[in-house]
Amino acid sequence: MTSIEKITFACNSPDRLATFWERALERDRVPLPAEPPDETDDPDHVLLAAPDDRSPPLLFKRLPKGSTEDIPIHLDLATEDRAATVARLEELGASAVEAKRERFDDRAEEWTVMEDPEGNGFCVCDRAPR
Repeated sequence: MTSIEKITFACNSPDRLATFWERALERDRVPLPAEPPDETDDPDHVLLAAPDDRSPPLLFKRLPKGSTEDIPIHLDLATEDRAATVARLEELGASAVEAKRERFDDRAEEWTVMEDPEGNGFCVCDRAPR
């Protein structure tokens, strides 16, 4: 079986971006082995723990971003109240890009495409009824 070990974000400021996702997903930071100090107070790596065994941890690593022609990997966030979640994430520094709706047979799905503070795309969708 293949599973996701972690989701890595290439970013300019690991601390700033990790702070956004730490608050957005209510996760905790995990201490990493000591790194050589750099010129700033911004570490080169920040790891956010998974809240359970089913979710991958998130790693924020100071790296140049890939080409805009690459297919991006992003997160799909499920929520009970999409509008409230989008508003909360905007308050934390995200931007709503567009809302989308797609029909699948007898049902329609809606979601909001967003960008985090560094422009990484992610979607917020309504949690499917169980």
